[in-house]
Amino acid sequence: MTLEQRISSFASLGQVLHAYTNSCDLKSLDPAIWETSRNLIEKAIREAEIENPWFTCDHILQMLLYWGNNLTDERLVDWLDPYRNGILSTRDGKRIGVVMAGNIPMVGFHDLLSVLMTNHTLVARLSSQDSILIPALMNCLMLLETAWKEKVNLVTGKISNIDAVIATGSSNTSRYFERYFGKHPNIIRKNRSGVAILTGMESQDDLEHLAKDVFIYFGLGCRSVSKLYIPKDYDFTPLNKALLTYQEFFNHVKYRNNLDYYKSLYLVNRIPFLDGGFYLLIEHEQLAAPVSVIHYEYYKDISSVTRSLTQHQDQIQCIVSLDPGVEGTISPGSTQNPALSDYADGVDTLRFLLEKI
Repeated sequence: MTLEQRISSFASLGQVLHAYTNSCDLKSLDPAIWETSRNLIEKAIREAEIENPWFTCDHILQMLLYWGNNLTDERLVDWLDPYRNGILSTRDGKRIGVVMAGNIPMVGFHDLLSVLMTNHTLVARLSSQDSILIPALMNCLMLLETAWKEKVNLVTGKISNIDAVIATGSSNTSRYFERYFGKHPNIIRKNRSGVAILTGMESQDDLEHLAKDVFIYFGLGCRSVSKLYIPKDYDFTPLNKALLTYQEFFNHVKYRNNLDYYKSLYLVNRIPFLDGGFYLLIEHEQLAAPVSVIHYEYYKDISSVTRSLTQHQDQIQCIVSLDPGVEGTISPGSTQNPALSDYADGVDTLRFLLEKI
């Protein structure tokens, strides 16, 4: 396939996802392919919810909507254009192993897209927590372009006969990845978190957007905000009001179990916390927080926060703030809507695939 054919097929998949998530027909596609694709997606959503109760229908649709919006001709071309010469010179692609995580729906899809767009062959080990959605989308993709059957290998066991590896996991599993895949060129990712720096001047709309950064995907994503930096004498009332948008999480069994566990743990150990009803706010220096818990830390001035973040930059995926004095921040509500060029851990995946193998 030419680069243009690869872009076109993924853009067509984007049209399928956009039409599905917006509940409209896709008249530009062969009716039989559209109907089959729609059935594949519907079946995958049902089965994925059963496989992993953390993957609610709403959250799966949120991720499908994201990819429907980003898999367009324009966005794919803009993303790939700086690498075009390198991609065109990659005639004999390598076999790239991708070990996918399963913390949020389809979290490995960007790696998949990067491998296939650079003319390599994908050998992906699916997470046992997310083994249904990506195969369903690949089946849709192969309906649109049958040539992909020669380039996509999805497995649930060990991967072998590979030339390079991209592996995503926890800080614990990364040590295993480094031992097992150390002889190959690799990208090995560890735990990271999102943080937010608040000034107390945020509007209610800003805080409602921040609530999305905290709670979408139950806060399980590496871009989810789990730590708040707040000024002394911060008034939690507007924030608590904004967070109430997600109070239905109280009815989710696995989320509620986490809430009950940590609330009991803090009570037994006499650790003070603010009880938001369906979440707990606890003053803590750690960036990562358990499900249902939000850490916060007071600051005297922004410079002290930026110094702290610099010291822990290898644990941070993104920083949310409206303060102009902090560099490299994103606006509230955008943590789970990264551009295609916003690479996990700040490591340029395309450059790795084109120059390091």
